[in-house]
Amino acid sequence: MSDLQSWVGPTYTRLADLLAGAPAETWDAPSLCDKWAVRHVIAHVTMPARLTPEQFGAEMAAARGDFTVLSDTVAERDASLPVADLLGQLRSPVLHAWQPPGGGAAGALSHAVIHSLDVTVALDQPAVAPGEAVIAILDRIVAAGGGWFGLDLADVRLEATDTAWSWGSGTLVRADSGSLVALLSGRTLPDGRSLPRS
Repeated sequence: MSDLQSWVGPTYTRLADLLAGAPAETWDAPSLCDKWAVRHVIAHVTMPARLTPEQFGAEMAAARGDFTVLSDTVAERDASLPVADLLGQLRSPVLHAWQPPGGGAAGALSHAVIHSLDVTVALDQPAVAPGEAVIAILDRIVAAGGGWFGLDLADVRLEATDTAWSWGSGTLVRADSGSLVALLSGRTLPDGRSLPRS
């Protein structure tokens, strides 16, 4: 198992620990994902722990090959699962070992880090992903030039306030490294900040 994959399990486990100790209403709080509450994000990221490859294929067929439709459908439906079930799925070894088709360990870690930050940044909680994992995802996203999420980073300088990480030149954007990942993932922070679109 690569170093990248080894960070996936701790990220989901710490997210489960955070939510297990949170008030019940936390599950219905808004996340950074548009129109999704915290419970929708958890229902989304735990899909690999619930759906067999055959079930996933059936869901994809029902969504006519549109992964966004599939994601929204499953998140809306499975968000109503008992909290104990969702927490158990966050801790599942199946989820911790899962890799997205064609995405490998890097894709698995991106999914874990970005969606965990959708929850923790929205809740004003510290990142649950290991610090090295957050930096690895920052490096991975900027290496793609913002193309993953349709951003225009040509005139942007990013500086982390909690580490020595920085990138780019132009208009300065300073935030903790987790919030920078969220911004680079096309999210709008609770304070209203976002990065320019291409």
